[in-house]
Amino acid sequence: MTDTHIGNGFVPSGKLQLGIFFQGVNSGTVWKSPESGSQTDFESFRRIAQTAERGLFAAFFLGEGLRLREHLGRPHALDVVGRPDAQTMLAALAAVTTRIGLVATQNTTYNDPADLAHRLSSLDLLSGGRAAWNVVTTDNAWTGANFRRGGYLDHADRYVHAEAFVTTAKRIWDSWEDGAIAETPAAPAWAAPGSARPVHHQGKHYTVDYVPRLPRSAQYRPVLFQAGDSPEGRDFAARQADVIFSAHPRLDDALDFRRDIVGRTVRAGRGANDVKIMPASEFILAATPQEALEKKDWVRSLQIGPEQAIAYLEQFWGRELQGFDPDGPLPDIDPVVEETSETRGSGFHGAKAKQLADQWRAEAMDKGLSIRQFVSARTSRGDSSFTGSYTEVADRLAEYAHTGAVDGFNISPWLIPTGLDDIVNHLVPALQERGVYPTEYAGATLRENLGLATPVRQDADTVRLQLTVGEQLL
Repeated sequence: MTDTHIGNGFVPSGKLQLGIFFQGVNSGTVWKSPESGSQTDFESFRRIAQTAERGLFAAFFLGEGLRLREHLGRPHALDVVGRPDAQTMLAALAAVTTRIGLVATQNTTYNDPADLAHRLSSLDLLSGGRAAWNVVTTDNAWTGANFRRGGYLDHADRYVHAEAFVTTAKRIWDSWEDGAIAETPAAPAWAAPGSARPVHHQGKHYTVDYVPRLPRSAQYRPVLFQAGDSPEGRDFAARQADVIFSAHPRLDDALDFRRDIVGRTVRAGRGANDVKIMPASEFILAATPQEALEKKDWVRSLQIGPEQAIAYLEQFWGRELQGFDPDGPLPDIDPVVEETSETRGSGFHGAKAKQLADQWRAEAMDKGLSIRQFVSARTSRGDSSFTGSYTEVADRLAEYAHTGAVDGFNISPWLIPTGLDDIVNHLVPALQERGVYPTEYAGATLRENLGLATPVRQDADTVRLQLTVGEQLL
């Protein structure tokens, strides 16, 4: 029996939110289907964002890629590749949507806090209070080479740096006083004197001496998402984030993750319900369970074809494997690399190649799996996939809502731009019938629609206590 008790004063809302994660560069989006659209044309983004808004989705979420993944030293031609600048795209989408939140993935390592805070404030104001920032960190020299900063940030420092960055951005957004802008032309000045406070920060990686240029938006400041799953990442999210984009969609796993985050959040001095959790998920739906399983087989066959199966193994073997039959056994030759690198993507990085190859060959032989079958099983997203009829998946999701395991799901569609149609047309009404999904937007801002409280502005002494060693508030 599943233990659904959370503790620490946490109270389940009994409701779910949905978000759409438009990944861009990835291997899960089907691009060989005739129904597949462009990954870069604005029309694809507009179509899927407006479909999501019709389905009352809380947020439209864009991934970020600062460097193309490589395959044996060349750009990986089998992956979907398409990531226009997130804030440029979201600003365009703000003009053709009215309620859905607009989430930009932006890296603390390769941005400047004053510049990024200003650009996010601009998006927040232009959208009427619908902007959000998915905070990510990077420390590897391979990505850094694009910025002439290769290897400048130690792995252990990435959250130290990010904490100072986010704290500085929050201080910039906090700097304008309430009621700073005149409400009538009869006022003596457009803004009250002293209403914008300067922000000073001196730290290990940057120094800021800045007077913020924009007043607050309708939601006070952009909502903060965060996706780190290490202990350091979880602590960072508990202190700084409003929403966690997690990797724990299975019910038991999600409940454990919720307990852990609630404990960390309370220890950080925040409320047990202050941080929302929305795991990444894939949905494959149909009218009946059997149709859904057949649809899943079709999706997997397009996600992992013969070329993709061979290329997947080449990422670990570090050598060409084109001479091997994808419907035959795993290669009997050993990898030529000791350990895989960042160039192959986060899913491949850090694996001990020879040890992994031996394990995989034994597993495939024991189960009688060909290369294609083995790779398909490994990449099937079994932990993050919801497959079934509209009604049975709605019943499963209702349990998540009632237990408080998650606050919603961030959906990665396997087809662009029509990948949300089944969800919006059939699953959303089924969830509404069960009373676990909104029937209208709660308000005009993302913060309102996620049920987040307005932030409390922190004074300088509180901020000093939060900053880590090597960072100084002036």
